[in-house]
Amino acid sequence: MMFSFLILLGLVLLFIFWVVAIYNGLIAARNAYKNAFAQIDVQLQRRFELIPNLVEIAKRYMAHERETLEAVMTARSAAMSGAAAAKSVPGDPAAMARLGSSEGVLGGALGRLMMVAEAYPELQANQTMRELTEELRSTENRVAFSRQAYNDGVTVYNNRREVFPASLIAGNCGFRPAGLLAIPSAEAEMRQSPKVAF
Repeated sequence: MMFSFLILLGLVLLFIFWVVAIYNGLIAARNAYKNAFAQIDVQLQRRFELIPNLVEIAKRYMAHERETLEAVMTARSAAMSGAAAAKSVPGDPAAMARLGSSEGVLGGALGRLMMVAEAYPELQANQTMRELTEELRSTENRVAFSRQAYNDGVTVYNNRREVFPASLIAGNCGFRPAGLLAIPSAEAEMRQSPKVAF
Protein backbone atom coordinates (compact mmCIF):
# COMPACT_ATOMS: atom_id res chain seq x y z
CA MET A 1 0.00 0.00 0.00
CA MET A 2 2.78 2.43 0.93
CA PHE A 3 4.72 1.42 -2.21
CA SER A 4 1.70 2.23 -4.43
CA PHE A 5 1.31 5.57 -2.71
CA LEU A 6 4.98 6.42 -3.33
CA ILE A 7 4.70 5.47 -7.01
CA LEU A 8 1.57 7.60 -7.39
CA LEU A 9 3.23 10.49 -5.56
CA GLY A 10 6.30 10.15 -7.81
CA LEU A 11 4.12 10.23 -10.95
CA VAL A 12 2.25 13.29 -9.70
CA LEU A 13 5.52 15.07 -8.90
CA LEU A 14 6.93 14.10 -12.30
CA PHE A 15 3.83 15.49 -14.00
CA ILE A 16 4.08 18.74 -12.02
CA PHE A 17 7.77 19.15 -12.93
CA TRP A 18 6.94 18.44 -16.56
CA VAL A 19 4.19 21.12 -16.61
CA VAL A 20 6.50 23.61 -14.87
CA ALA A 21 9.26 22.91 -17.40
CA ILE A 22 6.90 23.54 -20.32
CA TYR A 23 5.56 26.71 -18.69
CA ASN A 24 9.07 28.00 -17.99
CA GLY A 25 10.10 27.23 -21.58
CA LEU A 26 7.17 29.31 -22.86
CA ILE A 27 8.11 32.17 -20.53
CA ALA A 28 11.75 32.03 -21.71
CA ALA A 29 10.70 32.05 -25.38
CA ARG A 30 8.33 34.99 -24.80
CA ASN A 31 11.04 36.94 -22.97
CA ALA A 32 13.50 36.22 -25.79
CA TYR A 33 11.30 37.76 -28.48
CA LYS A 34 10.47 40.72 -26.20
CA ASN A 35 14.19 41.30 -25.72
CA ALA A 36 14.71 41.07 -29.47
CA PHE A 37 12.00 43.70 -29.95
CA ALA A 38 13.78 45.94 -27.45
CA GLN A 39 16.80 45.84 -29.78
CA ILE A 40 14.59 46.92 -32.69
CA ASP A 41 13.26 49.76 -30.54
CA VAL A 42 16.80 50.97 -29.78
CA GLN A 43 17.68 51.09 -33.48
CA LEU A 44 14.39 52.74 -34.43
CA GLN A 45 14.94 55.45 -31.81
CA ARG A 46 18.42 56.01 -33.18
CA ARG A 47 17.02 56.39 -36.68
CA PHE A 48 14.22 58.68 -35.49
CA GLU A 49 16.87 60.95 -33.95
CA LEU A 50 18.94 61.02 -37.16
CA ILE A 51 16.07 61.97 -39.47
CA PRO A 52 15.50 65.56 -38.23
CA ASN A 53 19.23 66.29 -38.62
CA LEU A 54 19.18 64.88 -42.14
CA VAL A 55 16.11 66.91 -43.07
CA GLU A 56 17.57 70.08 -41.54
CA ILE A 57 20.74 69.78 -43.64
CA ALA A 58 18.68 69.00 -46.75
CA LYS A 59 16.43 72.05 -46.15
CA ARG A 60 19.35 74.38 -46.71
CA TYR A 61 19.88 73.07 -50.23
CA MET A 62 16.42 71.87 -51.25
CA ALA A 63 14.19 74.84 -50.50
CA HIS A 64 11.70 74.03 -53.28
CA GLU A 65 11.49 70.32 -52.27
CA ARG A 66 9.47 71.19 -49.19
CA GLU A 67 6.81 68.55 -49.94
CA THR A 68 9.39 65.74 -49.86
CA LEU A 69 10.87 67.00 -46.60
CA GLU A 70 7.44 67.32 -45.00
CA ALA A 71 6.54 63.80 -46.14
CA VAL A 72 9.63 62.45 -44.38
CA MET A 73 8.77 64.21 -41.14
CA THR A 74 5.12 63.11 -41.30
CA ALA A 75 6.19 59.52 -41.94
CA ARG A 76 8.68 59.77 -39.07
CA SER A 77 5.89 60.86 -36.70
CA ALA A 78 3.66 57.99 -37.82
CA ALA A 79 6.52 55.51 -37.42
CA MET A 80 7.30 56.83 -33.94
CA SER A 81 3.65 56.38 -33.01
CA GLY A 82 3.68 52.83 -34.40
CA ALA A 83 6.89 52.06 -32.51
CA ALA A 84 5.42 53.37 -29.25
CA ALA A 85 2.31 51.22 -29.70
CA ALA A 86 4.41 48.15 -30.49
CA LYS A 87 6.74 48.82 -27.58
CA SER A 88 3.81 48.76 -25.15
CA VAL A 89 2.73 45.28 -26.35
CA PRO A 90 5.63 43.59 -28.19
CA GLY A 91 4.44 40.68 -30.24
CA ASP A 92 0.82 41.82 -30.54
CA PRO A 93 -0.06 41.04 -34.18
CA ALA A 94 -2.06 44.27 -34.67
CA ALA A 95 0.69 46.44 -33.16
CA MET A 96 3.34 44.68 -35.27
CA ALA A 97 1.27 45.19 -38.43
CA ARG A 98 0.84 48.88 -37.62
CA LEU A 99 4.56 49.27 -36.96
CA GLY A 100 5.45 47.41 -40.15
CA SER A 101 3.12 49.56 -42.21
CA SER A 102 4.39 52.84 -40.76
CA GLU A 103 7.99 51.71 -41.21
CA GLY A 104 7.24 50.91 -44.84
CA VAL A 105 5.89 54.43 -45.38
CA LEU A 106 8.92 55.96 -43.65
CA GLY A 107 11.30 53.84 -45.72
CA GLY A 108 9.59 55.01 -48.90
CA ALA A 109 9.75 58.66 -47.84
CA LEU A 110 13.44 58.36 -46.95
CA GLY A 111 14.10 56.66 -50.29
CA ARG A 112 12.43 59.55 -52.13
CA LEU A 113 14.47 62.04 -50.10
CA MET A 114 17.71 60.27 -51.05
CA MET A 115 16.72 60.18 -54.72
CA VAL A 116 15.86 63.88 -54.73
CA ALA A 117 19.08 64.68 -52.85
CA GLU A 118 21.10 63.12 -55.68
CA ALA A 119 20.00 65.99 -57.92
CA TYR A 120 21.79 68.50 -55.65
CA PRO A 121 25.59 68.23 -56.04
CA GLU A 122 26.19 70.80 -53.29
CA LEU A 123 24.13 68.70 -50.90
CA GLN A 124 25.97 65.55 -51.90
CA ALA A 125 29.29 67.32 -51.29
CA ASN A 126 28.27 68.41 -47.79
CA GLN A 127 30.34 66.39 -45.29
CA THR A 128 27.63 66.42 -42.62
CA MET A 129 25.04 65.15 -45.11
CA ARG A 130 27.36 62.33 -46.18
CA GLU A 131 28.00 61.36 -42.56
CA LEU A 132 24.30 61.44 -41.69
CA THR A 133 23.45 59.42 -44.78
CA GLU A 134 26.07 56.81 -43.91
CA GLU A 135 24.85 56.69 -40.31
CA LEU A 136 21.29 56.24 -41.56
CA ARG A 137 22.36 53.36 -43.84
CA SER A 138 24.21 51.75 -40.95
CA THR A 139 21.15 52.11 -38.73
CA GLU A 140 18.91 50.64 -41.45
CA ASN A 141 21.17 47.57 -41.51
CA ARG A 142 20.97 47.28 -37.74
CA VAL A 143 17.18 47.54 -37.89
CA ALA A 144 17.13 44.74 -40.48
CA PHE A 145 19.33 42.49 -38.32
CA SER A 146 17.28 43.27 -35.21
CA ARG A 147 14.05 42.59 -37.09
CA GLN A 148 15.40 39.21 -38.21
CA ALA A 149 16.37 38.33 -34.62
CA TYR A 150 12.92 39.38 -33.42
CA ASN A 151 11.15 37.36 -36.11
CA ASP A 152 13.32 34.34 -35.27
CA GLY A 153 12.38 34.72 -31.59
CA VAL A 154 8.69 35.02 -32.42
CA THR A 155 8.87 31.92 -34.61
CA VAL A 156 10.52 29.90 -31.82
CA TYR A 157 7.91 31.14 -29.34
CA ASN A 158 4.95 30.44 -31.64
CA ASN A 159 6.30 26.97 -32.46
CA ARG A 160 6.78 26.23 -28.78
CA ARG A 161 3.27 27.31 -27.85
CA GLU A 162 1.64 25.42 -30.75
CA VAL A 163 3.23 21.98 -30.33
CA PHE A 164 1.48 19.32 -28.31
CA PRO A 165 1.39 19.07 -25.25
CA ALA A 166 2.64 22.63 -24.70
CA SER A 167 -0.41 23.89 -26.60
CA LEU A 168 -2.63 22.66 -23.77
CA ILE A 169 -0.66 24.58 -21.19
CA ALA A 170 -0.22 27.67 -23.41
CA GLY A 171 -3.94 27.90 -24.10
CA ASN A 172 -4.86 27.62 -20.44
CA CYS A 173 -2.17 30.01 -19.20
CA GLY A 174 -2.82 32.90 -21.56
CA PHE A 175 0.11 32.56 -23.97
CA ARG A 176 -1.21 34.31 -27.09
CA PRO A 177 0.35 34.05 -30.55
CA ALA A 178 2.95 36.71 -31.30
CA GLY A 179 3.06 38.62 -34.58
CA LEU A 180 6.02 38.84 -36.92
CA LEU A 181 7.32 42.26 -37.94
CA ALA A 182 7.05 42.57 -41.71
CA ILE A 183 7.81 45.87 -43.40
CA PRO A 184 5.74 45.90 -46.61
CA SER A 185 8.00 47.92 -48.89
CA ALA A 186 11.08 45.94 -47.88
CA GLU A 187 9.24 42.65 -48.37
CA ALA A 188 7.99 43.68 -51.83
CA GLU A 189 11.44 44.80 -52.95
CA MET A 190 13.03 41.55 -51.78
CA ARG A 191 10.46 39.45 -53.65
CA GLN A 192 10.82 41.28 -56.96
CA SER A 193 13.17 39.68 -59.42
CA PRO A 194 15.91 41.95 -60.71
CA LYS A 195 15.49 43.38 -64.18
CA VAL A 196 18.48 42.87 -66.46
CA ALA A 197 18.77 44.76 -69.73
CA PHE A 198 21.48 44.40 -72.36
